Amino acid sequence: MLTVDVIGQLAADGLVYAELRFAPLLHSQGELTAGRAVEIVMEAAAQAGAEHGVGIGLILCTLRHFDAAQSMATVRLVERFHQRGVNVAFDLAGDEIALPLDAHLPAFSYARQRGLPFTVHAGESGGPENVREVLDLLSPTRIGHGVRCIEEAALVERLVAASVHLEICPSCNVQTEIVAVYALHPIDELVRRGVRLGISTDQRTVTPITLSGGYAKLHAAFGWSMVDFGQRNLDALDASFAPESTKARLRPVIEAAYR
Repeated sequence: MLTVDVIGQLAADGLVYAELRFAPLLHSQGELTAGRAVEIVMEAAAQAGAEHGVGIGLILCTLRHFDAAQSMATVRLVERFHQRGVNVAFDLAGDEIALPLDAHLPAFSYARQRGLPFTVHAGESGGPENVREVLDLLSPTRIGHGVRCIEEAALVERLVAASVHLEICPSCNVQTEIVAVYALHPIDELVRRGVRLGISTDQRTVTPITLSGGYAKLHAAFGWSMVDFGQRNLDALDASFAPESTKARLRPVIEAAYR
């Protein structure tokens, strides 16, 4: 199964915790419901994670082209499965330029009212105005990508002041030509300005790179050291949707690995 395979790959790359994203409504066909798809992934993630010693969380995505009812169906799946052995959170992904946020506002309101964790994609293909929009309307603690914030100094300062964590995928940004080459990626400047961020690989079947491979490229482009990568990992751990007990257990592991 794909879930078992990807967790094996993560373990081989040295990861101790990961949050896997997918859109369950895309997997409902025939007798397979979206809820059963989540159950299958949860069961496989729990088993493979235990076998490999990798903590796993799931993030269930609604998509920009979904309607309000589909987004509500997705967030209700988050509520149904939240903290049932595997921590589960909510996300919005998709074409942020062509498709507005409006249809998905009720689902995010539902998540906030029920204390469900969530993140949201913004500021990748879309500009800083998309980052500002999700900050204004959703008040997230995490934003997927968010790199276009670099185009507005005041927006960067706002992210720093609110301690919003950016989930940055440098290799994907190069591949999709958000930036031309690694050396022009804003990640180093964002760190120097005090933005909290972590490094991710994004869709590994589309952007074929491991996390350690991404680290090697950042080291070559910016001279980042083990201390730098260690801090990015600690920032990501702090912003993760993992239980506090998991964070407390993993913090010394990460600190020792990057000492």
